[in-house]
Amino acid sequence: MDLAGILSLERSSLIKKWQEAVLDTYPADSRQFLKKERDKFSNPVGSILENELMSLFDAFLAGPDRDKMIVCLENILRLRAVQDFSPSQAVSFVFRLKSIVRERLHAKGLEIDTNGIEEDLRIFEKNIDELVLLAFDIYCRCRQKIYELRVHEVQNQVGRLLKRANLVCEIPDTEPDV
Repeated sequence: MDLAGILSLERSSLIKKWQEAVLDTYPADSRQFLKKERDKFSNPVGSILENELMSLFDAFLAGPDRDKMIVCLENILRLRAVQDFSPSQAVSFVFRLKSIVRERLHAKGLEIDTNGIEEDLRIFEKNIDELVLLAFDIYCRCRQKIYELRVHEVQNQVGRLLKRANLVCEIPDTEPDV
């Protein structure tokens, strides 16, 4: 059996382990809430992580489907961009899939070099590396958008303060005749 077949058979356990690994990146109090609360309205972060990791795993196995993976990563990384994560912490969950798959293969008693899946695993891990780079780009775009929004908000606040203090005059839209 090839690696894709094994991953398909082990899909639910791999996704569950991956979700646990992502939740383990959160502080203990948050982690308990995210694991315990199942209502998507009470726990939108947990719901998004659960659904998007499942979709990301499926998209990864399907080809990998780059467009679908981008959508999933954007949904996850938008959350992590507004939370208190460094860039490396924010995208590290993608790397964890490598070790989770290797641990699962080992737990099933499959020797990578003797079962003919060594090349499949090398390609799988190369794709994970590329996915991490994509995730980093997405995370940086999300953080850039947050910074732009903050700057825009500060500019608006300063403008309103200047208007209140009558320190702003309107500049006419038309140019004077010369």
